[in-house]
Amino acid sequence: MTIGRIIEGRDAAVLTCHTADSVRDAIGMLAERRIGALPVMEAGRVAGIFSERDVIYRLREQGAAVLDSQVGDVMTAPAVTVDPQTEVLSALSLMTKRRIRHLPVMEHGEMVGFVSIGDLVKYRIDRIESEAEALRTYIQTA
Repeated sequence: MTIGRIIEGRDAAVLTCHTADSVRDAIGMLAERRIGALPVMEAGRVAGIFSERDVIYRLREQGAAVLDSQVGDVMTAPAVTVDPQTEVLSALSLMTKRRIRHLPVMEHGEMVGFVSIGDLVKYRIDRIESEAEALRTYIQTA
C-alpha cells in the first residue's frame, strides 16, 4: 500500500501556515484543530514543518517572547517529504529513523497531502485486523 492510496480519499485541503505568520497564530491553529503540526509555506513551496515540539523547544530557550516570533524562525527545516508512490512501511521507517511524526506528500514539486504517523499506524492496524479476520473465516470454513 502506498501513501497515495491513504490520501486519495481526502476531500479537505491541507491546512498550512506561512513563514511570516506569528508563532502565536500558528499555535492557535494547532490548538483549534487539535493537530500536532502544520506544513509551512513560502512562495508556494513547503519551507518546513511547524510542530508542537518546535514550540516547546523554543519556549524553553527563549521564554514567552517566542510567541511573537515568525514561524519561519522556529520551524524545522527543511521538511522531510515523501511522494505518493512511497510504501507505507517505508514512510513509517523514515519517520522512526528521523524521529518525526508528519510528512508532506509531494508530487512534481507540489504538496498533494500531509500524513501523520497516526494515519500510517491506523492503516497498519486496520490491515492486520482485516488479515486476522480473513484467517478466522478461513479456519472456520475449512
